[in-house]
Amino acid sequence: MTDAVANAKRALRAELRERRRTMTEPEREAASSRLTQHLVDLASDLGVRRIAAYLSRPDEPDVRPFVDWAWRQDIEVLLPVSRNDGLLDWAPYDAGAEEADHLGMPTPTSELLSPLAINEVDLIVVPAASVDRTGMRMGWGRGYFDKTLGSMEKCPPVYAVLFDSEVVDEVPRERHDRPVDGVVTPSGITHFSR
Repeated sequence: MTDAVANAKRALRAELRERRRTMTEPEREAASSRLTQHLVDLASDLGVRRIAAYLSRPDEPDVRPFVDWAWRQDIEVLLPVSRNDGLLDWAPYDAGAEEADHLGMPTPTSELLSPLAINEVDLIVVPAASVDRTGMRMGWGRGYFDKTLGSMEKCPPVYAVLFDSEVVDEVPRERHDRPVDGVVTPSGITHFSR
């Protein structure tokens, strides 16, 4: 990565973190309700039976109500568990106990599955710092999802979950960065052509 790209990513991430920190609780609650409905619509339209998602942290767009909805609909939900080698294991969501992985990310305490478990899902819902109008995703800098998506032979639709202001004209990019098929924001679902 060139210094210019690294600096541009670092600056954009800092700006986005600050925006997220300054959101009010009523703004977050309203965004969560709309995000949940759009994610439900997306999953229903695609007729998914198995999805890969994640458990959001307090500063992220809240996908937990969607994960709970999917589980109640008997849709199998796989959640990532980060490993020291930069790969993701997966664990089925069971609405049970949670713990933090070695990066402090919330994960279920259910059975741990290998990185290959994601190959059987119908939809992948990923976190992001930002996505540009062409579908290029910028994550938070650890590369877990880029590695996962880049290693899949047959990748199902991938949608990033963001606040509206995090869809931008352009994000700094590197060769390993992976685009997404769409974004889900409080104002709706945007699909990108591939």
